[in-house]
Amino acid sequence: MVSLGGAFSALSSNIYFPGIDTISKDLGVSATDVGFTITVYMIVQGIAPSLYGGISDARGRRITFVVALVVYLAANVSLSFTCNLAMLVVLRGLQAAGSAATISISTGVIADIAEPDERAGFMGTNSGIRMIGQAIGPVIGGLLNSAWGFRSIFWFLFVFSALVLLGLLVFLPETQRTIAGNGDVPLVGFYKPWSYFFHPPKEWTNASTPPPKLEKLSWKTIIEPLTYIFRKDVLALLSWGALVYTIWSMVTSSTTTVLLKTFPDLTQWQVGLCFLPNGIGCVIGSVCTGQLMDRAFKRAETRYKQEHGLVNVDVKSCRDFPFERVRLSLLPYFSVIFIVSMGLYGPSYEFNDLRRHFAGNLVASLGLQFIIASTATAIFNINSTILVDYFPDNSAGASATNNLCRCLLGAAGISVIQPMIARLKIRNAFLVLTAIAVLFSPLVWVQLKMAEKRRIKSLDA
Repeated sequence: MVSLGGAFSALSSNIYFPGIDTISKDLGVSATDVGFTITVYMIVQGIAPSLYGGISDARGRRITFVVALVVYLAANVSLSFTCNLAMLVVLRGLQAAGSAATISISTGVIADIAEPDERAGFMGTNSGIRMIGQAIGPVIGGLLNSAWGFRSIFWFLFVFSALVLLGLLVFLPETQRTIAGNGDVPLVGFYKPWSYFFHPPKEWTNASTPPPKLEKLSWKTIIEPLTYIFRKDVLALLSWGALVYTIWSMVTSSTTTVLLKTFPDLTQWQVGLCFLPNGIGCVIGSVCTGQLMDRAFKRAETRYKQEHGLVNVDVKSCRDFPFERVRLSLLPYFSVIFIVSMGLYGPSYEFNDLRRHFAGNLVASLGLQFIIASTATAIFNINSTILVDYFPDNSAGASATNNLCRCLLGAAGISVIQPMIARLKIRNAFLVLTAIAVLFSPLVWVQLKMAEKRRIKSLDA
């Protein structure tokens, strides 16, 4: 349920892309002007979770989730009546303020209910469900835009989000451990889902545990997660993740422009279909990475316990257990594949021999988009999982900080990708991005080295 709610962030962003050309013509502005609304969306998408995350950790997931979706509903209704660029910019920012918070809150729910040995799988499934919006959003957007115009996109989002909000009110209980404990503390008031009025959990039958006191909400609660950036290992983690996110966002946001420039006969519906490889790559990258990380952790845990003759011991507390190495073991492989794919992506649009052999070059370019999306999402999933491991008691805040770094850098990238393509041409623009990724790729090695040293230091303290 929370993963479905979390899908609105990716869905709201990507369902919009096929309509960029239509919006620019309808409002009488340039594609670059419409691209500015994407930049604003990403800036707010980065800032808003930092506010919601701290509130969620202090006051609960359920009430924060509901407030965010109410804001999102109001934004979509207003967007359906958009008549000028200024109105579109402001309301897209409001839409982002509602949708973006759902990611950090859903991450917080997973931290509440999942143990470390299964957390990566939960994170991968959560991300995979959320990324379904990435896969089908542009297709739905292309269909709605071609049939009823771009405003119909926002009516669709309104109806869908209203149904999800109703589902959350009926079925989602509070999971924050300071409020719900381990699920054995009877919930009261707004923390209690409507379905519990008819069928309360069996754990409540003989419950005698009093509800713990709520953490005092203050600016420190909201700002504290931002201080995580000053940890060197976390800074390396966030920096590489933000860079990969930015490059991937630049690929995605420029797809409509690049396709229509290279293949001007494509319809809006066909442009929407061209986003499918990117979206499917996101889903597969999320789910598969979570499963692979869980298996790697369980193998390492079993081997360590056998070698040391341990039973019923939390290996994370063992000084010589290679926790970070296990969590980050797949990161170098995904990073290399991502960089190589980026190096081929730009030239794939311009190689004449490929154009003759691969159906107007679409298969090669979209196939590379699939690889770029799947490896980028795998990197995001690894980063998100280890951040929750680092800060299990402030998981929503940590996720919000991660989101802030990604979105602010991503917004900057999106704002320059169209001018880059216009000035450097498609091939050279993406080769420049590849060179930047290569330049900062040592951050992967830094993460592996510094994370383990930091944990050992904290255990020795």
